[in-house]
Amino acid sequence: MTGTVTRYLYLVRHGEALPDESGLTEHGRQQAVLLGRRLRGIPFSAVHHSPLPRAAQTARLIGEQLSDVPLRVTETAGDYVPDVPNRDELPADSADFLLGFLDQFTPEERERGPVLARQALERFTGPVDGDEPRHELVVTHNFLVGWLVRHAMDAPKWRWIGLNHGNAALTVIRYAPGRPSSVLVYNDMRHLPAELRWTGFPPELHI
Repeated sequence: MTGTVTRYLYLVRHGEALPDESGLTEHGRQQAVLLGRRLRGIPFSAVHHSPLPRAAQTARLIGEQLSDVPLRVTETAGDYVPDVPNRDELPADSADFLLGFLDQFTPEERERGPVLARQALERFTGPVDGDEPRHELVVTHNFLVGWLVRHAMDAPKWRWIGLNHGNAALTVIRYAPGRPSSVLVYNDMRHLPAELRWTGFPPELHI
């Protein structure tokens, strides 16, 4: 008899992108292949990915390391602003900085992003119907990883800001029936050699 079972959601930020974001650098391609090798043996039902070239190429390289896992492009895995808070939602000591960061986005981006973010929660989170646990991989962008992690932790909506993810790093969230969601792994880069870790981060943040 089919019931409700656990979903394991694997979140990946695309590999290091070229300056014009038209695809991946050589380092980015290496990152994607190494991550795909790490994920071998996991019974993924699908690899969902952003339509943008840097994520689509990452998904394709990961998929080449897996066995017959379908790649599914979806705008809900894209690069967008998931929430635009009001000043009174933010900590007083950092409100100016956070609002200044959000000012860089157009009115269209600030309106469309939260719509896609709600769709992402509906599509990717929570337990699922079935008789075996479901494993899904989402190859996406920094903002959506932060949005889904803050949701799993029941953090305020604005808290997606500042949750920064490494290129081709891995985050895993478990959604088990009758239990709170759990972040099992966050920003894990152990599949990458030292020279391929923390790409895109300033030197003082490299660990």
